[in-house]
Amino acid sequence: MASVVLENLRKTFKGPKGATIRAVQDLSLTVEEGELLALVGPSGCGKTTTLRLAAGLEEPDGGTISIDGQVINNVAPKDRDVAMVFQNHALYPHMTVFDNMAFGLKLRKVPKPERVRRVTEAAAMLELTSCLERLPKALSGGQRQRVAVGRAIVRRPKLFLFDEPLSNLDAPLRAQMRREIVQLRRQLRVSTIYVTHDQAEAMAVGDRVAVMNEGVIQHVARPLDVYHHPANLFVAGFIGSPPMNLLHGVVRPEGGRLCFRSRQTRDPRAEIAVSIDGIMVPKLIGFVDKEVVLGLRAEDIGAANAEPDGSLDSAIKATVRLVEPLGSENHFHLAAGAHAFIASWQGDPASFIGADRPVRFDMKKAHFFDPDTGKAIV
Repeated sequence: MASVVLENLRKTFKGPKGATIRAVQDLSLTVEEGELLALVGPSGCGKTTTLRLAAGLEEPDGGTISIDGQVINNVAPKDRDVAMVFQNHALYPHMTVFDNMAFGLKLRKVPKPERVRRVTEAAAMLELTSCLERLPKALSGGQRQRVAVGRAIVRRPKLFLFDEPLSNLDAPLRAQMRREIVQLRRQLRVSTIYVTHDQAEAMAVGDRVAVMNEGVIQHVARPLDVYHHPANLFVAGFIGSPPMNLLHGVVRPEGGRLCFRSRQTRDPRAEIAVSIDGIMVPKLIGFVDKEVVLGLRAEDIGAANAEPDGSLDSAIKATVRLVEPLGSENHFHLAAGAHAFIASWQGDPASFIGADRPVRFDMKKAHFFDPDTGKAIV
């Protein structure tokens, strides 16, 4: 096992008209021994460039890459003891599964008995034993992906690099392979950086999740910490399905307590006004009469039992515009005046469409963000 440290990495490219594209900006990450770090973000945010820098396929403009305390910036890719699994399986079509998995070892002049032993062990681990004499064209998509993973496993590297390995698979197969990668990683305990644009995948496979946007790391933490305590507005809006509801408004003192009032609209009846939970007051006292962003997850907005009565603790009346029935839960797309948000609760979806429903915000689960910096206040 090995620890990996990426420190102040920078990488720029020239655009088609000579513009500078900052793919990676002062990126610092540490992958502990045996840890799987999931690097997630939207397309074009710099995830794959970061992986290629670690593999030695790109040269950084600045910063260092270290494995076990040794800086490897000037070490050739083949000598870094790193194995990479690409989005494209990149299998040799004329070679059998066995030969595909053993090819890297053959190039490194590993003795044949050792090659056979390693490939046999990896094939058993990946349930590929019966496929060793087949060509890639005779395999399913999931089996081809397992061969690509097996080719990396037999190397016994210090670091695994996965570049969106499941994005070409259909949904059921992707879920199956995700489980298999988690189980495999627990067996091997090799430090791993796993790149994906799918935040659900990142949450499922990662010991920790690093959220990236425009070349900058936004938040690094354990999956549930990233979900329940997002560091800023980008993380709040990116992590979660559906994403966190974000409402702009003002913190105001009313009736001896602080409340949140949504941004003014032409119709005062469409304004959302709710009391702020007392535990949050000390952190929000400095934002009185200032704009903030209120964040609430869909599961923290539920159907209310009583109609609104105008008080700050009352329900809010909202119109159901759309319902997404997902089996175990329903996602209700709601509108209160100009404000749109998503809630989650049980019930017959068809009976709600177009109806006005009282809903209640669970303000104990609320988040507040500074709209100027984007950073979380509480």
